[in-house]
Amino acid sequence: MTKTDQDSTLAKALALIPSGCSIITAGAGDAATGMLASWVQQASFDPPYVTVSVKNGRPIQGIIDDTNRFVLNLLGEDPGAMFKHFGAGFGPGEPAFEGLETSENEWGVELAVAAGSLSCEVQSSAKAGDHTVYIAKVCSTNTAGDQKPYVHIRKSGLSY
Repeated sequence: MTKTDQDSTLAKALALIPSGCSIITAGAGDAATGMLASWVQQASFDPPYVTVSVKNGRPIQGIIDDTNRFVLNLLGEDPGAMFKHFGAGFGPGEPAFEGLETSENEWGVELAVAAGSLSCEVQSSAKAGDHTVYIAKVCSTNTAGDQKPYVHIRKSGLSY
């Protein structure tokens, strides 16, 4: 098998792993920002923990590292508007929530459109290639009715 064939097989195999898509928010006021994330997973029942993977160098990474807190806004079945809003990302100081209905809590920003939110406190982190994986305890939750979650299947497991 050639290197190209191996890469193609790996891309197809990794793409079979389903994920949700969420908006991670961190910070407060003008320093708050958010990003679209697809590598999120529950990690523990008792106490409830989640893992979140953030590409190294993203502006939100510094805020999470400084505060050890973030909000995971879980997207419902129709995430198109949030994909459009958060898909390109935001640079430092850019207004991430302009035009959106939000509220702040001590962990970050909750989006009114989210199916639910998990406010989290980072317990540890690990470098994982070009990403950092945060392991966080769920400290507070919010749900918005009976929205079904969005489930994401990638075409290639080697890129977003």
